[in-house]
Amino acid sequence: MIHDWGLIEYSSAMQKMQDIHKLASSDGANHLIFCEHYDIFTVGYDDKQIWQVPTVRSDRGGSITCHSPGQIICYFCFQAPQPAIFYRKVIRAYSNLFKRLEIEAIYDIENPGFYISNRKILSLGFRYRGGISMHGVSLNVDVDLELHSQINPCGLEGIIPTSCKAEGCNIDIEDIKELIIYELRREFDEI
Repeated sequence: MIHDWGLIEYSSAMQKMQDIHKLASSDGANHLIFCEHYDIFTVGYDDKQIWQVPTVRSDRGGSITCHSPGQIICYFCFQAPQPAIFYRKVIRAYSNLFKRLEIEAIYDIENPGFYISNRKILSLGFRYRGGISMHGVSLNVDVDLELHSQINPCGLEGIIPTSCKAEGCNIDIEDIKELIIYELRREFDEI
């Protein structure tokens, strides 16, 4: 099932995601959520650093991430009894998306995310509870790179943020949603 929340405050989205997670627990379906957030920096539960920008704690994995309009976020409340298999399917879907967009982004297993040389275009962080995934993927489509440059993505030295637009791919949010759905449907039985 696909949900599209548009531009939404991060805290509101977290509450709504919890509700969808409960729904996925009872209905046995996969729920894909699209949204964008107002400007915010979030940090995962395993982050131990002090940041120079105001941050909000998240219960996802990973370090610091900037969210802003122009970044398409996909939250996954998917049936994931085997998280490693679920994760590989997500990575394949986004690898195929980048091929389709003719962006030479590569997944880095050591520093989870997609990169073009030292430029990070996509962040991901998941959590699993009761065999169902939570949180997901943020793809920079056409973001304010000055805002995103206030941090090193995921706290990685020498890594700078980029976007589809900055890499020469002018695609709008609605079109990229359709491509994401297409690629995810190739990997998962149902959305």
